[in-house]
Amino acid sequence: MTEALRLDGIRAGRLGAEDLARNFDDLHAPLTGHEAMIAADRCYFCHDAPCVTACPTDIDIPLFIRQIATGMEDAAAKTIFDQNILGGMCARVCPTETLCEQVCVREVSEGKPVEIGRLQRFATDAMMAEGEHPFTRAPDTGKSVAVVGAGPAGLSAAHRLAMHGHAVTLFDARPKAGGLNEYGIAAYKTVGDYAQAEVDWLLKIGGITVETGKALGQGLNLDTLRAEHDAVFLAIGLGGVGALGLEGEDLTGTQNAVDFIAALRQSPDLTTLPVGRHVVVIGGGMTAVDAAVQSKLLGAETVTIAYRRGQDRMPASRYEQDLAATHGVRLMFGVVPVALRGDAQLQEVELAYVDADMKPTGESLTLKADQLFRAIGQKMEAVEGLSLERGKIAVDGSGRTSLSGVWAGGDCASGGEDLTVTAVAEGRDAAMDIHATLTQVAQ
Repeated sequence: MTEALRLDGIRAGRLGAEDLARNFDDLHAPLTGHEAMIAADRCYFCHDAPCVTACPTDIDIPLFIRQIATGMEDAAAKTIFDQNILGGMCARVCPTETLCEQVCVREVSEGKPVEIGRLQRFATDAMMAEGEHPFTRAPDTGKSVAVVGAGPAGLSAAHRLAMHGHAVTLFDARPKAGGLNEYGIAAYKTVGDYAQAEVDWLLKIGGITVETGKALGQGLNLDTLRAEHDAVFLAIGLGGVGALGLEGEDLTGTQNAVDFIAALRQSPDLTTLPVGRHVVVIGGGMTAVDAAVQSKLLGAETVTIAYRRGQDRMPASRYEQDLAATHGVRLMFGVVPVALRGDAQLQEVELAYVDADMKPTGESLTLKADQLFRAIGQKMEAVEGLSLERGKIAVDGSGRTSLSGVWAGGDCASGGEDLTVTAVAEGRDAAMDIHATLTQVAQ
């Protein structure tokens, strides 16, 4: 028996296999063909549709919904994949409630938007189930590009570059490609090993060589990559996790939320995954919600999310907050951890109340806790030679960095929001700029 299983309060097997399978089933069941037709029929097919403007990848949403409505699912999928090659994953994990569906005319007028996300999943799933890849690779250009990081931005860039005939070597530190899609998203959002199925499907474009177990500083050197390739695209994410800076942070039972989620996603048997009886999650973003909800689904008795600001400032959308609440997670606002206590093993967490200006009110409370997850944001690990902006790699609108021949995108770059769909857009756009640069040089 491992040490983790012997710890009082943290143990595996709180629920049986059947309960766990039910708890981690698909969060949203896929639409049937009939349901998709009904859902598509609600779209007004607006001219200058606000949903398109709200989509970071600029998918022509009215067009693909009209294509579904007329029975052309493959054409709908092609419309989606033209702009977002990870459209299937984005259909599952995008916060559509704050993007395309929030501005849907149906939502504004009736409070019930067209189900854009589920319709997108319907179309993309249909094409992927057929095993068909809608793109063919252009003739080889003789140019090579190194893409470091096989998450959403890296995969998007690699596919677009390969499609234009460039040879791409895709590096990643982990054993599998996929990045946060594979290691960092709640399991109930991407059931059936979907992340890897999508990677395998994407690689059908050809021209992409994947090398895992390699990262900058771990088998890769940026100067060497620049010398050996015609261009480099960095999609290295945010590696470091912020610390609470409290005494007791090294107590057994404290862990980074991203590590917990990764372990859960890679576990072949959830009955063997330990979880605490009383869990506290520090943070207010999607990672905090994913860690909290999955702790509850694994059988934790009490789970609390402690966020330092008010509910209106919480990074996780209201939908995600409600999802946590409906699973029995307690959400606390305006509180910060001030003490972690225990004898080798975490036993309690003291939280202090703060006002809107983050000043202590003088009130506090203590929660029983045998497990604490830090979800307080990840930090950029500096890359020598690159300028930083707000703690990330400084880039222009095309993803160009301060180093000639080096582009960057995704969470590591100073672009838009830290969303899967934004990373896909940045990878795609950087790839197009790289392609234009390389073909201009070739001419």
